[in-house]
Amino acid sequence: MANVALPDGDSAGTFLGHPKGLFVLFFAEMWERFSYYGMRALLIFYLTKHWLFSDAQAGVIYGAYTALVYITPVLGGYLADKWLGQRKAVLYGAILLTFGHFLMGFEGDGGQDPTSLNIFWLALAFIIVGSGFLKANISVIVGQLYPRTDVRRDGAYTIFYMGINLGAALGSLLCGYLGETYGWAYGFGAAGFGMLLGLIVFVVFKPLLLGRGESPDPVKLSSPVMGIKLEWLLYVVGVVAVAICWWMVQNQAVVGTLLGICGAALLLYVLFTAVVKLPSEDRDRIFAAMFLIVGSILFWALFEQAGSSLNLYTDRYVDRAGVPASVFQSINAIYIVLLAPLFAALWTWLGRRGLEPSTPAKFGLALMQLGFGFLVLVWGAATGDLTPVLFVFLIYLFHTTGELCLSPVGLSAMNRLAPAHMASLIMGSWFFASATGNFVAGLIAAATGSEAASGEGAGKQVVLDVYSQIGWIAIAVGVGVVVISPLIKKLMHLDTLKDDSADKATA
Repeated sequence: MANVALPDGDSAGTFLGHPKGLFVLFFAEMWERFSYYGMRALLIFYLTKHWLFSDAQAGVIYGAYTALVYITPVLGGYLADKWLGQRKAVLYGAILLTFGHFLMGFEGDGGQDPTSLNIFWLALAFIIVGSGFLKANISVIVGQLYPRTDVRRDGAYTIFYMGINLGAALGSLLCGYLGETYGWAYGFGAAGFGMLLGLIVFVVFKPLLLGRGESPDPVKLSSPVMGIKLEWLLYVVGVVAVAICWWMVQNQAVVGTLLGICGAALLLYVLFTAVVKLPSEDRDRIFAAMFLIVGSILFWALFEQAGSSLNLYTDRYVDRAGVPASVFQSINAIYIVLLAPLFAALWTWLGRRGLEPSTPAKFGLALMQLGFGFLVLVWGAATGDLTPVLFVFLIYLFHTTGELCLSPVGLSAMNRLAPAHMASLIMGSWFFASATGNFVAGLIAAATGSEAASGEGAGKQVVLDVYSQIGWIAIAVGVGVVVISPLIKKLMHLDTLKDDSADKATA
């Protein structure tokens, strides 16, 4: 391993055969995910139990917040690519996130106290924009540590992916336990300290990044614009974005309208570009990619019930034996850590035998597993007043196996199907679909908290009725996707797919 040449000829700076900078990014992202998922595990309870929002209101707020978390990377990624560079964008995002998570610890007296509530909205806004600057860029630096043809790249992203899920699992366990057992400030405070640790790791071990992720034009970044250095002006843009998100997270309908308008415009632009400017095979591939993107909206809208309605259901209607409900948010991340290597090996094994399902077929299978997970919980709820905890583990199991059939497969498909000059646009469309799915998830969660339900038993039945409906819908759509998957696979033209490297100079 030590003989493998690293960029800049640094063959000594390796650990487990990878640049040491990879592990700096691993720990920084692990602590960022620790803080994000730790806070997320508590958020729906904080909204309903501390701020006393109804289930329906809390579901919509939660959906708007998570949708904005997926929208802001468009801003963070653009500013980093154009001027700031990924390293400074990640550093700035980490600072905003640390501040936002610590602000979450100022809980006031609860209820609808306007002063404390405004601090809460501000905390969410800092976390949203901080995620936009960090999430969009830290994974880019991972790729920059390796030459484009380096065979270790896939392994590097696998290690990085494990860090994400390790942080998510630990954050949900620790922050959830502290928040529900000792008080909100303890849980959110732990999330803040986790983010602070990630920031410290990133700053102290900067030299191990080998100069990667720096500004594409440092001279311009240092030059004055309107009397202020461009770099600081970009930081001001981030602060302005915080103010905008502070307003938007309080006005959730605006978020929905924004998603609808921008989503329609993005879809039309991509389709127009495909039809007018691309040769027939590339056009077909874009059609296939858009089919997968639209299908992912339904998947995330149902999958993201985990942090909202399913979290509330676990708290109220599951026999948890005294374990805080938020702790169960760690199950998905733990399953991913355990199952991701098995799925990677399974696809390889099936591929060698010509039996691997196509990408659209995997999407269909993902939706079927997602729907089946909801039905398993509904069936388990029929066994008594309190649902046995086994069925919570089962719904997360089926949802995780569905996620492993869709999320990494979808990312790979976007990279393969998009021509080089549209790669960022198509990847942005993929994440925009995630944002839309998260917002729709909030609307579905609101439906499970229908004010029409009176009494605990009626409330439980409303949730189960919604879960039964979306479960059967997901299975039906999944079967349909599997049936038409040969047609979508044909549009992908995999047999004539070529490396875009020769085309990039002319794009």
